[in-house]
Amino acid sequence: MSDTTRPAECAVLQGSPPVTGKQGLQYSVGVSAETAGSQRIYMQKLTIPPGGRGRAHRHDGHETALFVLSGCAAMFHGEALERHSFTPAGSFVYIPAGVPHLPYNASSDEPCVAVVSRTDPREQESVVLTPELEALVPPSQSDWPYAIIGLPRAAHATGEDE
Repeated sequence: MSDTTRPAECAVLQGSPPVTGKQGLQYSVGVSAETAGSQRIYMQKLTIPPGGRGRAHRHDGHETALFVLSGCAAMFHGEALERHSFTPAGSFVYIPAGVPHLPYNASSDEPCVAVVSRTDPREQESVVLTPELEALVPPSQSDWPYAIIGLPRAAHATGEDE
């Protein structure tokens, strides 16, 4: 990378006021092309309210990683959202580029807060909504994931359930 494409200085940033992305989730922008001049990375603080869920989507050409600070994130993922994962506080998640996913808060009474990073410095540009997948996930959290994958309610633990 040449010096002309590199930010001139390190940046210490406060998160932006909360904004709602295409995915239907609320986040605070931290590091981005716009805030820090980043070229290949984006970082945000995501807050999913109790019982909240995003829209089914994918990020074409960009990988995503997140760390759950508090609460319990969960997501349906895969080409037909056929897989399911719980991510409790203190856990990391990796989402390969182009993989459809639908995140939600697994708790009905506690917010889920996570730090999300992506290889797209203009975070919303790679977001591709996949509304055709929405019908594959029940609209009510009380039906997740049990109605989709037959998961016993006692298995509401960590890791991936198949």
